[in-house]
Amino acid sequence: MDRFSFRVCTPAMEIERAVAELRFGRPVILESGKEKHAVLALDCAAPETYDAFAAASEDRHALFVTAQRAHCLGISSSLGIAVPASTMSFDAAARLSYALDARAPGEWREADPALSAAAELARMALLLPAMVCTEIDGIEDRFDACHRLDCAHLSDTRHARQDFTEVVRTRVPLKDLGDAQFAVFRGGLAQKDQIAIIVGDPDFSRPVSVRIHSSCLTGDLCGSLKCDCGDQLRNGLANLRAAGGGVLIYLDQEGRGTGIGSKMRAYGYQHQGLDTIDADAELGLEPDHRRYEAAIAILRLLGISSVVLHTNNPTKIAAINASGIKVVGRMPTHGKITAENLNYLRTKASKADHIFDPEMLATTK
Repeated sequence: MDRFSFRVCTPAMEIERAVAELRFGRPVILESGKEKHAVLALDCAAPETYDAFAAASEDRHALFVTAQRAHCLGISSSLGIAVPASTMSFDAAARLSYALDARAPGEWREADPALSAAAELARMALLLPAMVCTEIDGIEDRFDACHRLDCAHLSDTRHARQDFTEVVRTRVPLKDLGDAQFAVFRGGLAQKDQIAIIVGDPDFSRPVSVRIHSSCLTGDLCGSLKCDCGDQLRNGLANLRAAGGGVLIYLDQEGRGTGIGSKMRAYGYQHQGLDTIDADAELGLEPDHRRYEAAIAILRLLGISSVVLHTNNPTKIAAINASGIKVVGRMPTHGKITAENLNYLRTKASKADHIFDPEMLATTK
């Protein structure tokens, strides 16, 4: 046991345990210096859990919503706001956190940094970042069974996010593309499996054609017309094959990193006329929560030091360049434009700086 002790708990382990607790609908204690807050993710809390939390806090609890949600309520804030919740029912808290017709609260304060950390933890758990919270000074014994997390750990996970290992590689014949190699890499926070699909015969000693594609269950698997993700996946593989070979890294980060539940909520708001970014903001989310440490780790494990990136997204280019892997060129990857996805693509161009030919988006299909 000299090299490893089961008594040692790393920051990444502490975060993963906190994430699991939130997803089970249980409170977590966040410690920041001498301050200690109990936090509960409203997205996973049952009404009776919410009421029990309120009772344990002696009605000192508050509802935290992010700066994005506060802005939708007409409140300018940099860290988000905390709204006193002593007279707020579970349904009222949900309306204030998510509903399109919610009114700004009459009383609120700028949130403590620890509560912003709570929102980040909720995002890691793929939950909406509305949190019920209370300081536990004087009532700490009521939360003795709760998992504790030092807020500093949330910024101390760089290595864990990049720590991946290849676990298996095998041949898979693909329609219209011939044989490909599917390499599975396991690691990062929560030890997720990520996939590199190697098509053709790329020369890894030279710049490699690479596409980084985030999962989209609705588009990739079901052919949703609301986005062009499925087309980008299939066209991306074909483009890599046509380039003489390349690597498509398929990342498990649905809904621009928000998870399938949040994505479906946002879809509901889009059906009411909001664009994709404004819909996410109503849910307290930023325009894009995707991260690329896993892709960078996989490229390094494959021995790739320079790439021609197949993307329309300048954020991906910046992330790969910042890692030390050189982006020597860019190739666009597009899908079919339809009446259903045209506004979505226009939003990505106007609000997220995705690169499209203006004439392509001028269509009225």
